[in-house]
Amino acid sequence: MSVDAEIHLAAVERSVSSLERDGQPARAVTLGRSFPVSLEDLWDAVTNGERIPQWFLPVSGELELGGRYQLEGNASGVITACEPASFYAVTWEFAGDTSWVDVRCSRDGAGSAHVELTHTALHSPHWDEFGPGATGVGWELGLLGLALHLDRPDEPKLDGEAFAASPEGKALIKGSSEAWGEAGIAGGGEPDAARAAARRTAAFYTGE
Repeated sequence: MSVDAEIHLAAVERSVSSLERDGQPARAVTLGRSFPVSLEDLWDAVTNGERIPQWFLPVSGELELGGRYQLEGNASGVITACEPASFYAVTWEFAGDTSWVDVRCSRDGAGSAHVELTHTALHSPHWDEFGPGATGVGWELGLLGLALHLDRPDEPKLDGEAFAASPEGKALIKGSSEAWGEAGIAGGGEPDAARAAARRTAAFYTGE
């Protein structure tokens, strides 16, 4: 499956903010992207347990308000809010930590829909080392999978490991890491530290 890294990098909106969560310092990574599909199709793709594995990870559990979900080999959590075709929120429980993910869907002109995802986590040494890219790059790869699924729903899902090892994958990961470094600077981060963190993030994802 051919992937043009530059097109997908340019399609993503990125921002970083500092805030408080439960009285503690936190950081939020927000990314958005539009797709040439209906709002109904986009909402179904990001909430339907049969479609999520076609672009993201296998998921199990009760995919309804108050239910628990489990992403295979990854996070689990609780669905804490749901407004059909508009918004849902979940806890993101992974490796002993809890963070929070909010997903908003909206119409974006005729025949187009937009998704915005915000992942908020308490400030940690992990953030100081890797910056927003540690979260942002992973979600950006998820949005790439979603874009390919919406555009080519009958084709097999992109092989994430093979893609990350390919020239196109490495270009996208490095470009995304750099873009998240700049978003961190725009959000108030110290430039040299943010760019160093972005380089570490790129090295982590590419294995270089």
